[in-house]
Amino acid sequence: MTTPFDPAPVLAKPLMANLATVTADGAPRNAPVWFAWEDGALWMLSGIDNSSAQRIAANPQVAVEIVDYDNAGGVLRHVGLRGRATVEPMDTALFRRLLRRYLGPEEVWNAWFIEEVACIDHPDGRLIRLVPESVFTNDVSFFRSGPDLATS
Repeated sequence: MTTPFDPAPVLAKPLMANLATVTADGAPRNAPVWFAWEDGALWMLSGIDNSSAQRIAANPQVAVEIVDYDNAGGVLRHVGLRGRATVEPMDTALFRRLLRRYLGPEEVWNAWFIEEVACIDHPDGRLIRLVPESVFTNDVSFFRSGPDLATS
């Protein structure tokens, strides 16, 4: 039973997304990513040597899945985005907004993580951008209550 819903509330949450790409020989690959939804595009962190970025450069067809799941609350919403992604130069302001979604205000960020992992000012920093060609939503939050009490 498919129950569509407006994806905006799910895209506004700091959830994990799964980015699906394919290798040159057609093997599927999946990577968990942090994301931001801005101006009709999904933005994901990357780097020039990142394997997802390299696969997208060779084959831009991707799928992204985001699941909003709260077992105790009976919430299970799925957003699927499909299309052709691009690897974009670093936009430091966007990158910082994206990190704030997950890490909170900059004054509480772990300095080691920012310098060694996030590398905000590193010249090899990149962002993956997906303007979806299709968006699929399915709200199966009735898994505890049945369809009569489903949330949308």
